[in-house]
Amino acid sequence: MNAPAPARPRRHDLDWLRVIAIVLLLFFHSAMPYVAEWEWHLKNAETSPLMMEASYFLSRWRMALLFLISGVGTSYALGFRPARGYLRERALRLLVPLHFGILVIVPPQIYMERLAQGASYASYLHFWPSILQGRPYPEGNTSWHHLWFIGYLFIYSVAALPLFLYLRSERGRRVRAAIAARLAGPALYLLGLPLGLILATLYVRWSGPENVIDDWGRLVYYFGFFVAGYLLAEAEGAWRWMETNRRASLGLAVASIVAINYLRWNDVEPAWGYNPGNAAFLMLQGCNAWFWVLAILGFGKRHLSFRNRLLDYAGEGIYPFYVLHQTVIVIVAFYVLRAPDGVWAKFWFTSFVSLGLTVAIYDLLVRPFRVTRFLFGMKNPPAAPRTVPAPPRVVAGAAEPALTVEA
Repeated sequence: MNAPAPARPRRHDLDWLRVIAIVLLLFFHSAMPYVAEWEWHLKNAETSPLMMEASYFLSRWRMALLFLISGVGTSYALGFRPARGYLRERALRLLVPLHFGILVIVPPQIYMERLAQGASYASYLHFWPSILQGRPYPEGNTSWHHLWFIGYLFIYSVAALPLFLYLRSERGRRVRAAIAARLAGPALYLLGLPLGLILATLYVRWSGPENVIDDWGRLVYYFGFFVAGYLLAEAEGAWRWMETNRRASLGLAVASIVAINYLRWNDVEPAWGYNPGNAAFLMLQGCNAWFWVLAILGFGKRHLSFRNRLLDYAGEGIYPFYVLHQTVIVIVAFYVLRAPDGVWAKFWFTSFVSLGLTVAIYDLLVRPFRVTRFLFGMKNPPAAPRTVPAPPRVVAGAAEPALTVEA
């Protein structure tokens, strides 16, 4: 029988990076109505190519980073607990918010989109039953929209469980230690190659929306980052190497994104399909994402390994913040698009109003209540301290102050 795993210190740098990545996601989605070229649920009459370039840059590494951090967190969550307990915890933390989101959080987004398309409903209450018909979006009104990340994370958690259970066995831990030793050096950069290979082989054929069926390219690609996170969780040598070589990783990331954009901006991208040029281009994109992730993790390890009250607050709330944010953005953008202001003014207004409203909804309606915390995948708040009266002192007839103990 496996001995209990020793307690591992909290990785505050990864907590910070998770918070930063999801806040950036709010700005990314706030830009979507205004970026050129890309389609979205709502689109402004005027769009910005420069805003699209900023969004393209974020799209290279943002979700990859989140899936890798999720892989590290999965290593902590699984530990040596029984598989059944792990799956129960994953279901509560992932499937409950996902189903609640499909039924309650996502429908207002679809409703606003249908109104923008000219549909006529007597009210939102008349629209809502249509999501129960089960007709997938975009033909129907049932969708997980931005919550695909949660769905994919649950799929990964189940699909990788046999591998993870093996890696925590006595033999598997030796294999994991051997892998960790090899990753504590320049060989860590080579993990970008299989990630690029996944894009070059699967993404060409399956590059559809994030619905699993048409998205095997991204599904397997991000699974690679998830597994990499699990493997790196205990690889202390690899983390030290990432921190020491963070500037080299940044240099590789910058050089590869410059090469990608040179091809894009000069209209010399290879033809899409299974051909050597496109395979090399997609391999470059996979490596570029990996270089950015390594650079960000290295700088995070160096500069973000601390805890304060802001991290305590944001770290607890960032998951429900993620669940809520896109619905708030779509509702705000639905009305902002009618304004005659310029595209950048609309973007900043949409971003900061959506940020404030999302935080307010979380703080007022989600955080204080056990039922909403459960529906949004949060743990129960710590029990309030209770006071235990101390025995009265026999000195001058006074009593000791009450003792505070954790319930």
